[in-house]
Amino acid sequence: MSDRTEIESKVHTQPGRNTPDAALAPHPVITGAYGGPEGKRAFVDTIFDATAADYDRVERWLSFGTGRKYRAQALVRAGLRSGMRVVDVGVGTGLVASGITSIVGDANLVVGVDPSSEMRRYAHEALGISVCAGTAGGIPFEDASFDFLAMGYALRHIADLNAAFQEFYRVLRPSQSHHEGQLCIMELTRPRTLLGRLLLRGHFGLCLQAMRLCCRMGPRTPELWRYYWETIDQCISPRRVMEALSSAGFVNVKRHVVGGIFSEYTATRPDHDTSSAPSNT
Repeated sequence: MSDRTEIESKVHTQPGRNTPDAALAPHPVITGAYGGPEGKRAFVDTIFDATAADYDRVERWLSFGTGRKYRAQALVRAGLRSGMRVVDVGVGTGLVASGITSIVGDANLVVGVDPSSEMRRYAHEALGISVCAGTAGGIPFEDASFDFLAMGYALRHIADLNAAFQEFYRVLRPSQSHHEGQLCIMELTRPRTLLGRLLLRGHFGLCLQAMRLCCRMGPRTPELWRYYWETIDQCISPRRVMEALSSAGFVNVKRHVVGGIFSEYTATRPDHDTSSAPSNT
C-alpha cells in the first residue's frame, strides 16, 4: 500500500483559535437510516448497542485481520508513547484502545468515552480500561486532562465537527513540542476514483454476504455496515476536516494516507493559548 502525507495550508496568515458560527456535519442526512439531523444521535446510539456483539468479528473480516497491526502503526506515527494519559473518544468495543494500552503500558492510563452502553461494556470487559458515557462534543473531563486523544473511525458519527474539535482542544494538555502528535483521528476516506468507490462498496457487500453464510449475525448488523458505507461515500472532504482542526486552534495539522483510503489526521495543541491572536480572513 502506498503512503503519502498532506499538511494543512493555513486558512489564516496568523494562527488563532476561532469559534465557527455554524455547525459542521461530517455528511448530509442519511435518509435511509434516519429522517433528519435531530434523529442521528438516537439512531447511532441504538444501532451500536444492537450490533456490539458482532462488531469485532465484522471488522476482522473487512480488514482481513490486518486492522490491529495498522492501528498500532498509526498511533506510533502520531506520537503516542509509553506513559501518556490517553482518552479514546468513540472507544466502541476497544479496537483502538487495545493498541493504545499496549503502547502506553498501563490500562489505568487509558479512558474510553462512548455514548453506547453496550460498546463501553465490551471495551471494559476486554481491556480493563475505565469507560464512561460521553460524546465527541461532550467529554466528561476537566480541561487539559490528557496527553493524547485518539478517535478510530468515529468521525462520521459526530453531529458537529466544529464543536467536537473545540472539545478535543479543551481536554488536551498543551504540548511542549510542536513535533509531538497529541491527536490522532483514524478514518476511512472515499476513494478518489469511481472504480475505487465501486471496489470498496463491493468489498463491504461481499464480506457481509460471506459472513451471513458462515456465521450468525444480529438483525441490525447488515444495516450498520450499509450505513457505514453511506457515511464514507458522502463524508466531507479531508481538506474540510483539516481546516476545522486548524480553526479549533490545533497546529501541525496533517493527514497521512495509507492505501488511498486510510486517513490519519494528526494535530497538536500548542504550548500557548492562541485564542486571543488576531486572524486575517
